Amino acid sequence: MFSKLMQLCALSVLFASSAAAKMPATEHIDSIVVGAGCFWGVEKRFEAMPGVIDAVSGYADGNGVKPSYRVITQKRHQFNPNNHAEVVKVRFNPAQISLDTLLKRYFEMHDPTQLNRQGNDIGTQYRSIILTNSEAQSAAATRLKAEFQPLLTKAGFGAITTQIKPLREFFPAEDYHQDYIAKNPNGYCPDHSTGVRFADTPVPQTASVDNSALLTGKHILVIDSESYCPYCEKFKAETGNAYQGDIALHYRYASQLQGLSISSPTWATPTVILLQDGKELFGRQGYVSPEEFYLLLGKFKLGASEAFEVAFDKGTDARFCQQYEIFKNTPDGVFVDKLSGVPLFDTRHRFDSGTGWLSFTRPVAGAVVEKPDNRYGMRRTEIRAKVSGIHLGHVFDDGPNGQRRYCINATVLDFIPRG
Repeated sequence: MFSKLMQLCALSVLFASSAAAKMPATEHIDSIVVGAGCFWGVEKRFEAMPGVIDAVSGYADGNGVKPSYRVITQKRHQFNPNNHAEVVKVRFNPAQISLDTLLKRYFEMHDPTQLNRQGNDIGTQYRSIILTNSEAQSAAATRLKAEFQPLLTKAGFGAITTQIKPLREFFPAEDYHQDYIAKNPNGYCPDHSTGVRFADTPVPQTASVDNSALLTGKHILVIDSESYCPYCEKFKAETGNAYQGDIALHYRYASQLQGLSISSPTWATPTVILLQDGKELFGRQGYVSPEEFYLLLGKFKLGASEAFEVAFDKGTDARFCQQYEIFKNTPDGVFVDKLSGVPLFDTRHRFDSGTGWLSFTRPVAGAVVEKPDNRYGMRRTEIRAKVSGIHLGHVFDDGPNGQRRYCINATVLDFIPRG
């Protein structure tokens, strides 16, 4: 019996020492609740910080108002001081990231001088607020708020409106709000930061740029994010990286727009802006699909023209049109998409079909897609540009020597001599 007791004691000591090895005292977990406008972007930024275990969107600090998105966003509660705030509960390991560091990043990631709003989001639910779980947290928040105020004042901003209160209760938001940016691929990353930093925060070294080239002619400007923005990366992967058009595409940060006349808000990334002689003619906030991008570019470059009708309304050039006459005998080279600049057809595969439209026996490999076209009671195969999606023409089986005939509208092409 004594022997068994000794074995049990030995096992208990072994398990205890093993647990101590796996859960050292330095792995104490703390949390704090903060509000800085719409919780989607706040959640994303905190989750990206080393030492943060998780960030959960939710509601807090309301009184007599149901903590649900449908209720707090109702018009009658927009200026209700008892409305819940959109907040994020941040759980973190103090051994990896300090409370001071979290709160500094919090003050820096939004504009704490705006009262009951951040950017276009207006209402008491968007108030700047810190909800603490201890006197130590409250003291740290109060100290850092006081430290940040003179820095903001020096930069021309007003008084900080951030409220600091003890947390009464945190209500997690609906499931579809959690990791919202990751779940919704078509949107933008909001950035309402003032650009003011605490003295010990490394200031991002944004390279200065020369915008003089953008002051003449047409240009496409995309406002990019200085931090990770999944929507910016998606735009580049799906559209920007493949674009080769003759209207230059430029990426700039919001801090690099000197000398340009921009009327759109610049806090949402990506934002696509169409410039004419340095002045914005059109702006579109948020991610745009390739289809949307090329439609905007088509309006910008082609206007109300025959080429636009062909490209986007499946129109057809007039037989022996002026552009056909120019292109039918061009020297050695390639025909490119008028919008994307991507090569579509090669003069080595061109032949005179006598139809009055450019004809080719094949396209550049991988450059076009085929789609059925049953309009007007006919069964045809439509040809579209793979990158831009614009209508190019049709393909038939009556080419020379049994080959196919790609019957292509000249107005949606440009020509580049080889070499």
